[in-house]
Amino acid sequence: MDRSEAKWRAQQLVARMTVSEKMTQLRYDSPAIERLGVPAYNWWNEALHGVARAGTATSFPQAIGMGATFDEALMKRVGDVIATEGRAKYNAYAAMGDRDIYKGLTFWSPNVNIFRDPRWGRGQETYGEDPYLTGTLGCAFVRGLQGDGEYMKAAACAKHFAVHSGPEAIRHSFDARATKKDMAETYLPAFRRLVEEAGVEAVMGSYNRVNGEPACGSRTLLEDILRGTWKFQGHVVSDCWAIRDFHEHHHVTDDAEHSAAMAINNGCDLNCGDTYQYLPRAYADGLISEERITEAAVRLFTTRFLLGLFDDTEFDDIPYTAVECPEHLALALRAAEESTVLLKNDGVLPLDLRRIQTLGVVGPNADSRAALIGNYHGTSSEYITVLEGLRRLAPEGLRILYSEGCAINADRVEHLAAENDRLSEAMIVTSESDVTVVVVGLNESLEGEEGDTGNSAASGDKADLSLPGSQEALLHAVAETAKEEGKKTILCLMAGSDMDLSFAQEHFDAVLMLWYPGARGGLAAARILTGQVSPSGKLNVTFYDPDRPLPPFTDYSMEDRTYRYLGGRPQYPFGYGLTYGDVQIAGAEFCPPAEGKSASVRVTYENRGKADTKDVVEVYIDPVDSPYRTPNPRLCGFLKIDAPAGMRKTCEVRLDADTFFVVNDDGERVGGGMSYHLFVGTSMPDERSRVLTGKAPVMLDIQLS
Repeated sequence: MDRSEAKWRAQQLVARMTVSEKMTQLRYDSPAIERLGVPAYNWWNEALHGVARAGTATSFPQAIGMGATFDEALMKRVGDVIATEGRAKYNAYAAMGDRDIYKGLTFWSPNVNIFRDPRWGRGQETYGEDPYLTGTLGCAFVRGLQGDGEYMKAAACAKHFAVHSGPEAIRHSFDARATKKDMAETYLPAFRRLVEEAGVEAVMGSYNRVNGEPACGSRTLLEDILRGTWKFQGHVVSDCWAIRDFHEHHHVTDDAEHSAAMAINNGCDLNCGDTYQYLPRAYADGLISEERITEAAVRLFTTRFLLGLFDDTEFDDIPYTAVECPEHLALALRAAEESTVLLKNDGVLPLDLRRIQTLGVVGPNADSRAALIGNYHGTSSEYITVLEGLRRLAPEGLRILYSEGCAINADRVEHLAAENDRLSEAMIVTSESDVTVVVVGLNESLEGEEGDTGNSAASGDKADLSLPGSQEALLHAVAETAKEEGKKTILCLMAGSDMDLSFAQEHFDAVLMLWYPGARGGLAAARILTGQVSPSGKLNVTFYDPDRPLPPFTDYSMEDRTYRYLGGRPQYPFGYGLTYGDVQIAGAEFCPPAEGKSASVRVTYENRGKADTKDVVEVYIDPVDSPYRTPNPRLCGFLKIDAPAGMRKTCEVRLDADTFFVVNDDGERVGGGMSYHLFVGTSMPDERSRVLTGKAPVMLDIQLS
């Protein structure tokens, strides 16, 4: 069904409603209108990395991990699987009359905010710090989720619009101030692409103000930019209870009645929260018109008609058994494998378990289910931790010794014991083992959304980038023991963003970033560690120099933030990640845009190593003559590639439509001039990447006529 037909049907239905009935349909928990055959519908559902909060579902890596795959095709497939499971669950629940929260087909995902500060607890929900990567993967996810059938398979929602990236503690009252250039260059491009390229069905506002206007009631954002410039046709939903913040925290209105009027008059159609219960009073007092109420209701019912909720659809026969089916679980395993980033390897990896008599596994996240799943997660029928994954792959005769090592964020495991009560056990395990795998990091109780975590002191954000003190002590103890006895050590980090790994980089033989890899992610980690598959993930966030202070968290200027504006040397750069192979760029040729086709780069690559691997071809651009260029070259194209050992192949990397544009100080996209440098490699064109990889990208000098 196309949008024009769905809108016409919505108009016919809404025209039969009273004004009071229309207003009830603007709540996230829309009640039934029995006289018109309209069933109750709850708009609130989540699907960042699998259907969330409604029982069993396939558990994919947290979004930040999927961003590290740099795999557009994979992201589309993940979106499709989530939609399939969402339909399977909706069909089964609706047949039982269960129309509760988290059981609809309107998923408030993906989160395409830019991860501008590594302390932000919700950064794990994003695809990383780069607008192009975020927009590309976000579009793929939306296309997969919404599908291309006669009806929309599920409705995606781009959130949080806009300039939302911490700090969590003051998000209900904070005014995010951003320049026109930063808005157009960093904070808005991913949203624009999801609207203009992927046709995302919904957009969710954010809690904060943006340059003085509450985002969920911002005429600038919702009317001028979203519906005006970008021609958005879907519906807008508030973040949950954000409209209440207008009068309680932002103090831009006097009461709930005026907050409701401000939101709906400026384009917010659906209220997640309870402020729209004051719409009748605002209508009676002449603050809102029936025309605006009707417009919002029509937009919402257009979405319901597009989903086929009043028709028979091609998705009605998807059975509940599609949930966690073998095919979906295999995709989740693949996503976890592709998300893993190898940061250091002195030759200890991959492990040959046949040559190891005793393997040590140590750390608070080694056997932790909580560390697998991140936030906004569903329930899995099975959880495979790193310890369990290694046990599954262990050959007969291999002894695996385990120690928790320490509490994840406390000075002891047993409350009656002395401090560091598991440290001696970890040292014993290290001493008795040929190789020790240490698994540390965080979980959703230490980083996440304000109000949803046990980290009340920081409201879900990180105070700094250090591991908890208990874990730092564990790393020192294991490293010292291993050094004294000539043993090998491997560090695995499970977290949602940058952490200070300077000690591990110096004292451990290998370092792996696992992110939050999903419920069965421990098996993926074990397969990586043992060489059944090569790591191929790339950092989608900068790991900053821990000795260089970060800019103030509340400063939304991009200066010295993310790889595009970074002034110092990073610990690990954006786009960096090793493999077990040795992929080299043998040649690159620029293909200028032709009629109906964007520009591209034809790349020849070869794997000179002995291990089959995947890798990522990355293309960065520097408009050398433009005064509006970013300080460092920016990503403008990428492609996940297969690279069998000893093979030479050619691929074509499509360039971003904005490749040859820059943003001026007025926030306008303008030409970047005539001269450009294109850098083609498997990492960023910076000195730190050259040092870490031993490789330099190919540079192409482009002159446009």
